[in-house]
Amino acid sequence: MAAVASVLLGTTKGAFVLRPDGTDWSVSGPHCDGWCINHVIGDPDHDMIWAGGGSDWSGAGVWRSEDGENWELSKLSKGQIDEWAASDPDTAAFFDWKPTEVPFENLMAVWSLHSAHGVLYAGTNPASLLSSSDGGLTWQRNAALDAHPSREGWNPGGAGLVLHTLISDPQHADKIWLGISAAGVFATEDGGASWERRNRLSNDTVCTAHPHPAAPRDGDTGYCVHNMQRGPGDLMYQQNHHGTYRSTDGGRTWRDITAGLPSTFGFPIAIHPDDPDMIWVVPLNGDSVGRYPPDASAAVWKSADGGETWHAKRDGLPQGSCFFTVLRQSMATDPKAGIYFGTNTGSVFASFDEGESWSEIARHLPTILSVETLTQ
Repeated sequence: MAAVASVLLGTTKGAFVLRPDGTDWSVSGPHCDGWCINHVIGDPDHDMIWAGGGSDWSGAGVWRSEDGENWELSKLSKGQIDEWAASDPDTAAFFDWKPTEVPFENLMAVWSLHSAHGVLYAGTNPASLLSSSDGGLTWQRNAALDAHPSREGWNPGGAGLVLHTLISDPQHADKIWLGISAAGVFATEDGGASWERRNRLSNDTVCTAHPHPAAPRDGDTGYCVHNMQRGPGDLMYQQNHHGTYRSTDGGRTWRDITAGLPSTFGFPIAIHPDDPDMIWVVPLNGDSVGRYPPDASAAVWKSADGGETWHAKRDGLPQGSCFFTVLRQSMATDPKAGIYFGTNTGSVFASFDEGESWSEIARHLPTILSVETLTQ
């Protein structure tokens, strides 16, 4: 099967766009002035691409582009450059800096983006939910999530207290799910007016004692959720810091489907666009022993029965002396079930046979933080 989509990449040195070019791929970038870009998404219906990111230096912001080549910034918070340049004309001139009004304080970066029902959503670090009804030009902050009764107990994961996953229901605009590391899964059914925490294990899942602080306990999954994907209806999958889970009730309860995988640790999870029982994960060997593929041999693990059984798919992937990491937002599918993932060593791998075999379509890029697709 030939590629049917462009691949949008967020990296530590800007946004990149991979476009199919016959049997090869063209690489466009880096874009967004070399910002650290955590997530890039596209909306083919409105010919728009958005890239969210930021840092202590730049502040947080969302870039927007109609063609993937020319980008405009909506800056959301100030960074160190603004403090320095505002008081030093020479610094301001060197960086071609101009004063900019920003709507928020104390936001380090935009971490995730999602477009649904005419609204653009952004998850931030520290964890807050922003929304825009004008394509990312102006933004509002969700007060109910900021004031959630559990908020004082939220703990940062390794990357900080990040709202990294945003999922919506195509049929119901008021239904939204969030993944926050390390606070867990949250859902709203009233458009964000209120939020319910959804981390409870299903009754058929045995919660065994484990000393790891991210492990499940007290009837809940570990709160350090890494990534979520939604199937039809109320079907959801979650890759957690400490296991892989499936929910058939919209996240109200989660069943452990880790058995058969070589590790409880991993970051991304992807679901087939037409077969909700077919999923892919990239297990790593754990947070304390390197976060690379077990035995240093890369494999994407595939299930065709909703996580009941798993099979390693290695064809085309490096075997032996492979120490890359695949981060939480760095795996995606296209509408024809092409699958793509990016590594922290700057490679992008693709499969066009439902994950049975893989090929490297780009290499030597910066650390890849996110992978999404945009239909041609």
